[in-house]
Parts: sequence; structure tokens; C-alpha cells
Amino acid sequence: MRTAKLRALRRAAAPRPAVSRAATALTALTALAVAMVGLAAPAHAADPVLRDLATAKGRYYGTAVTTSKLTGTYGAITAAQFNSVTPGNEMKWGSVEPTRGSFNWDGADRLVNFAEANGQKVRGHTLVWHSQMPNWLANGTFSDAELRTIMNEHVTTETTRYKGRIDHWDVVNEPLNEDGTMRASTFYTQLGESYIADAFRSARAADPAAKLYINDYNTDGTGAKSNGMYSLVQRLKAQGVPIDGVGFQGHLILGQLPSTLQANLQRFADLGVDVAITELDIRMTLPATTAQLAQQKDEFKAVTTACLAVTRCKGVTAWGFTDSDSWIPDVFPGQGAATPYDESFQPKPAYYGIAEALGWTGDSGGGGGGGTPTGCAVTYAVPSQWNNGFTAAVTLRNTGSSPVSGWTVRWTWPSGQSVTSAWNATVTQSGTQVAAVNAAHNAAIPAGGSVDFGFNGGWSGANTAPTAFTLNGAACTTS
Repeated sequence: MRTAKLRALRRAAAPRPAVSRAATALTALTALAVAMVGLAAPAHAADPVLRDLATAKGRYYGTAVTTSKLTGTYGAITAAQFNSVTPGNEMKWGSVEPTRGSFNWDGADRLVNFAEANGQKVRGHTLVWHSQMPNWLANGTFSDAELRTIMNEHVTTETTRYKGRIDHWDVVNEPLNEDGTMRASTFYTQLGESYIADAFRSARAADPAAKLYINDYNTDGTGAKSNGMYSLVQRLKAQGVPIDGVGFQGHLILGQLPSTLQANLQRFADLGVDVAITELDIRMTLPATTAQLAQQKDEFKAVTTACLAVTRCKGVTAWGFTDSDSWIPDVFPGQGAATPYDESFQPKPAYYGIAEALGWTGDSGGGGGGGTPTGCAVTYAVPSQWNNGFTAAVTLRNTGSSPVSGWTVRWTWPSGQSVTSAWNATVTQSGTQVAAVNAAHNAAIPAGGSVDFGFNGGWSGANTAPTAFTLNGAACTTS
């Protein structure tokens, strides 16, 4: 993904110092996601909506995405849960200008269009970076004047295309070494530090309304590299460079959250710039244990809390919301589980930690909105089957002594079935994993009560019934 950066991250791996929107609004938001991607978001009915909670706090909570995946469940969660999106790769130089003067905007356009359709901010990432440059630039030979012209023209062209549509730009990405000195990139080696000022001025001229950031990793706590960034920002401001903010990537290791994070954010804010956490993930040694996931929840919560405590911290962006789209396992063998959702798009404890930091006070147990029941029973029947299709009827019974408010029933298909349509529940599927979430009218199940839902599905070879169901994370008896 990011070869130069990843090598540096490996070197740096040693220890280093309101309630979600009302049901009607949530329904409207989900409907918007359905219109965009064809599936309802598999959020649990009473679970928090991060974008709503963040908005209530005057912040954004965003995610980096792979634009080609913005369909199905992936796209639905992106639309429903986040109020800011960052392209993982689609706006980088090598993606948009693979040949000098010839631009490919397909991926970037899709992302911006998706964001606008779903009322989301866009964080443009990134205009000038030493990595993922096109071959013609990385291996070309240019005079200093020509290289400066090439850089300024690229910044101007890309920023102009999205004028008025990008809220924040990472104008210059990762300009520093680990000791806080300037990285010997192609741009710095030939042009010196002035390349940064030129890039910012070109971006400002092309889009005066966009907020312009400098962005780097391993600057989250106080230390040599963050001190180097602090001095760089001071110099840029003294030169009148139009720098609006500093991005702190936040690629963290479980158990190594910098204790000085909040103080570090604050000292940059005191320079007169905005700050943001731009690429948050917290990796751990696999397989993830219950204790590790609980600690990860605390650390996602702590990072979010630190941002909220600094008035000029504008928001937090997770570098991917699901473990199925995380870069960590490919780069750090044996490590992963770094994001708020698991590989099956189910929220992990970290997701609830974020929500709690943003003010949510609901249950954060097994993932269902109404907590974990003390007893449940599921009756599954197939009243009709034909060719390669079937109709299923499900009765969910609360056999406990307390009511359930908001439910999610999960099961695994034993023989490759698929759900095509449903009633009295929103049913989503990822591989063989299925989740059925209550409708607005049947969210409450009194003690001893029951609800019914059903669906049509497809099958081939066999249509074996599921053998196990859970209700809000608790196992149910099955008949």
C-alpha cells in the first residue's frame, strides 16, 4: 500500500512515548444508503450512529474507503455511519496522473459523487507525496524549475477539478524523517523546503474555500518527529503560507497510545491551526482476544476523547472501518484487527468505544440495541420451495424475564443459500453470515412475547436449515 511509509512504520514499531437521531431521521438516512448502494446498512436498530453523534459534538467522524467497494454492505455502512470519507488511493498522484498531462478521474469522481449523495465531507488525500508517484515522475530527470512547474500544475489541476467539493486537502503528506528533519524526497532534494510553501499556495489559489493540511505519521505524541513538525508549521506560518491545519495519522499499536496525545494536539492548535486525527487504526497481535478487544475499545475511545477536548480538533478519520479492508495484515504479518468493524461487517467493542466518547450512553454488549436477553428461541420453517428459490418464515421468541428493545438475529448458512428479499426485518448477508435487524414497528419484544419475519432466498444443491441462531449476541434454542 505505502511502501516507503510502511518501512518507516516498521522502524517505528518500538514503544513510543446525544443519542442517535430519531427513528424517522435514521430511516431516511438508511433509505438514502439503499438508494446509493442497493442494500440497507446492517446497523442495529438501537445502535449508535457515529455521524449523528459526531455532528452533535461539532465534529466529523470519517473513514478511508476503497472506492471500488462502495456498494453492498460496505457502501451502506459507509453511507450510514460516517459523515466524512477519504479516498485510500484514488486521489494520489500515481492514480490521477499516471501519464504526464493525462488524467484519470474515475475513482476520485466516484468517491466525491458518493459523498455528495450521502451528505458527507470529503478529505482529499493527497496532492504531494514522496510515495505512489507515477513512474514518469519518480524516475524522470527534470531541472529544478521544471520539477517545480510540474508540481504546481498538478496541484492546481487536481484542486481546481474539485473546487468547492473538497472540505480538507492533505496538501503535503509525510515530509519528515523520524528524527524530525526533512525527508530527502524528490521534491525536497531538488527544491528544498520551499516546495511545501509552493504546493500550499497553488492549492489556495485553485480553491480558496478548502482547508489545507500538512499530514504525517508518528507525530501523535510529543517527541522528536512531532517537534520537527511543530517547527515546520511555525516556519510556514511565519512565511505567510496558507496552512490551515495539521493532520496526525494515528497508526497506533495496542498498548502504545501516547499519553501526550491531547497535549500535543493542543500545542499545535495554539499555533493557530486546526488539527485532526486522519488515519486512525490500532493494530494487535492475532488472534484477537476478548481482553485485547476491550483494550482497543478503550484506546479508540481515548483518541476520540482527546480530539473532543481540543476545540480546534475538527474530527477523526479511521483508516478503513472494517478489518476486511485493512492494510495491516499485508504489511505486519501476524497483526491486524485494527478497525472498528470485523471482517463480517459487525461492530466490534471499538465501535462502541467511539460512540461512548461521542456521548452515547446505550448498551454496548453483544451488538444488539436492547442488550443481551436471558433467553430466546427461534423457529425456522420453509413453507415453500421451488427450483432454486424458497420462502422462509422465522419466529423469534423472547423466553427471558425482561423485554428486548431492538433486536438483531444472526445465523450462518450451512449450504450456500442467499437472501433476495425480506419483510418485517432488514436482512443483510456477507458470505455465509446473515443478520436480520428489526423493523421500526416490531423492535420491542416483551418477556414471553414473539415476533415474526420472513424472506425469500436462493439455493443450489441443498437447502439445509441453519442449526444455530443468536439474538443480540446470545445463543437461542432452535426448532
